[in-house]
Amino acid sequence: MKKLLLTGVAIGFAAALSAGSALADLSVATVGPISGQLAALGEQYSQGAKKAVADINAAGGINGEKLVLEIGDDACDPKQAVNVANQMASKGVKFVAGHLCSGSSIPSSKVYEEEGILMITPASTNPKLTDEGGWNVARVCGRDDAQGKVAGAYIAKSFAGKKVAIVDDKSAYGKGLADETRKALNANGLTEVLNESINAGEKDYSALVSKLKDAGVDAVYFGGYHPEAGLILKQMGEQGLGAKMFSGDSMNNVELWTIAGPAAQNMFFTFAPEPRNIPEAKAIVDQFKASGYDPEGYTLYTYAAFQMFKQAAEATKSLDNQKIAEWLRAGNTTKTVLGDITLDKKGDIVNPVYVWYNFKDGNYAEVPDMK
Repeated sequence: MKKLLLTGVAIGFAAALSAGSALADLSVATVGPISGQLAALGEQYSQGAKKAVADINAAGGINGEKLVLEIGDDACDPKQAVNVANQMASKGVKFVAGHLCSGSSIPSSKVYEEEGILMITPASTNPKLTDEGGWNVARVCGRDDAQGKVAGAYIAKSFAGKKVAIVDDKSAYGKGLADETRKALNANGLTEVLNESINAGEKDYSALVSKLKDAGVDAVYFGGYHPEAGLILKQMGEQGLGAKMFSGDSMNNVELWTIAGPAAQNMFFTFAPEPRNIPEAKAIVDQFKASGYDPEGYTLYTYAAFQMFKQAAEATKSLDNQKIAEWLRAGNTTKTVLGDITLDKKGDIVNPVYVWYNFKDGNYAEVPDMK
């Protein structure tokens, strides 16, 4: 009887081990500005990651392992980002959908490379991330050099013979995007009349606005994030400067209207075609909206990053990140809420597409006739 009981215990223990190995925890993360002035963008990351992990787990996990999500807050500060990256490594995180700001992604990617962690960023666009990055870096968004070409060509054509200023916030993202736009602007025959840089986080940009007004600018290209853009637009309106402002993908947040008010109608920005309108995203978008959340901006980009990791891991039947990264960079196509995504050998998406958006009545929408 005792022997039979022990045998039963042994069998039960073995079964528990077997079940545990089948449902082992796989630690994954998203990292972005959960706090600070860009927290609205960090919320998009958080929402996208939570939904992706829940959906993947409901479908059986990845290679039979259940995902456990860590959420890291780097506040878009490079030093804090490196600290968070080290924390994620110490927690045994295997995959990171992050970071958001290029200035955080570039140094953090070095930590992840050393620790063997795969990183797919939903939003970091500075070319240096993949040009100088390691084997472990990829992105689901386009690069500044591609985005800058679109913006520079359009502004040069539309404002030929007029006065254009370029302003950046000195960040890796903002300055990088402004520099690429300037290159395209100049290559298309238009030279800016003013180049200025601001300090992000300030509340008064009236001195900059006065310079823009004195120069008689018709258009301003701004490389930076929506809090500063909103304040500049608001103060332009207060000083009676009706110049149009052009910018990049980081403006895809309704918070810009909250900051700038009706002056936001002068904002035009480039971003990929509206992800919420992509047929592959409809079911997920409907589920988000049913829960009371509108998945704007980078929400679906974060979701797609997790989809790419899952598909590559299952295609390679492995959780070896070297193999997963090699598979992603080998021209294989993943099916995501953003549609089909194929990466090149650097980890950049092939043939990114950009369109223009404009703010109106508290929201933003594509402007189909801007080409």
